[in-house]
Amino acid sequence: MSDLQIGPASSADLTAVLDFWKTAAEGTSISDDLAGVERLHARDPHALLLARREGELVGTVIAGFDGWRCHLYRLAVHPDHRRRGIGSALLAAAEERFRELGGRRADAMVLDRNERAHGAWAAGGYHRQDQWTRWVKPLG
Repeated sequence: MSDLQIGPASSADLTAVLDFWKTAAEGTSISDDLAGVERLHARDPHALLLARREGELVGTVIAGFDGWRCHLYRLAVHPDHRRRGIGSALLAAAEERFRELGGRRADAMVLDRNERAHGAWAAGGYHRQDQWTRWVKPLG
């Protein structure tokens, strides 16, 4: 795993990230457009973490912190690179970022239908809180 580099995305990476999500992420969101990702990057340039192996983008996670809570989105690993510890390494980097910012608990947005991901999150020490229901309203 020593050849894996994890660090924040640059503004030059954002288009490639959107293309990457089309292949690696399960489903899309209304905010999966260049304007949305540019807003994220402008607000918090260290929130979008990228994993690269030999210069190739192989994984992403958004580690957002609003000053009170830590939120994880878009943990995605390219299908050709799964089951090699990349997702775990991205989560460890996100959790380290949260600790440095003073965060005390992280939550993750995971699609119900993405059962493969449920096992990965559980293996990372996360547990499902079934008593919560997520309510969503598109604002655009």
